[in-house]
Amino acid sequence: MSASGEQCFSGGVDGTIQSWNTPSPSIDPYDSYEPSVLRGALSGHTDSVWGVVYSAAHHRLLSCSADGTVRLWNAANTALTPPSPSELGAPTSVDLVSSDPAYMVASFSSGHMALFNMETQQLVLKLESAGAPDAPCKINKVLSHPALPVSITAQEDRHIRFFDNNTGKLIHSMVAHLDSVTCLAVDPNGLYLMSGSHDCSIRLWNMESRTCIQEFTAHRKKFEESIHDVAFHPTKCYIGSAGADALAKVFV
Repeated sequence: MSASGEQCFSGGVDGTIQSWNTPSPSIDPYDSYEPSVLRGALSGHTDSVWGVVYSAAHHRLLSCSADGTVRLWNAANTALTPPSPSELGAPTSVDLVSSDPAYMVASFSSGHMALFNMETQQLVLKLESAGAPDAPCKINKVLSHPALPVSITAQEDRHIRFFDNNTGKLIHSMVAHLDSVTCLAVDPNGLYLMSGSHDCSIRLWNMESRTCIQEFTAHRKKFEESIHDVAFHPTKCYIGSAGADALAKVFV
């Protein structure tokens, strides 16, 4: 979603990123389809797009794909190809590093995670991996803290982990759910962390104490999957979730 809320972006299994004009809140949901809602497509990836992140400060779009590339859009329109693909694998999640706008953080199918300089397209720092050195644990989501030089991961082994962006070291690790942790979101002030899991629950965490302060069941399981994504509203006390049960929910 753009900073103004007037545009949003989505990535698909067809390898394209679609740009949309956000419809007016007053529109009748049963009105006929308005073609102007679709602004156009960004083409370049050759396989499914796993993640899309928008930078309001630089009006840039960052995407990662199963084709093994991370791409930066609306700037130089170039592809950031990770070094040593055989070691890092295909990117699974990306985020912009809030504490340093020139950097991005990416996780890979191999279980590794790294910081890259978006301007030079160079690997800056490889962060520690969880699990055995020869078989790191899969990372489903990587997130940058909005104020601190910290990266947070949601992982297949039910853990949430915190890493120092300056040293690459693991700061804290905790068993967060009863099943794979699939998604994360941090509130705009950086005080609370929200996580979703295939155990059907959403949990809210105090960022300072890293303790769970609220838990509720949000979605039903379908094909052994449940919650795919969670989000905080940027200004209001709303949270949203999307699940494998084909529902999108908003909670107050």
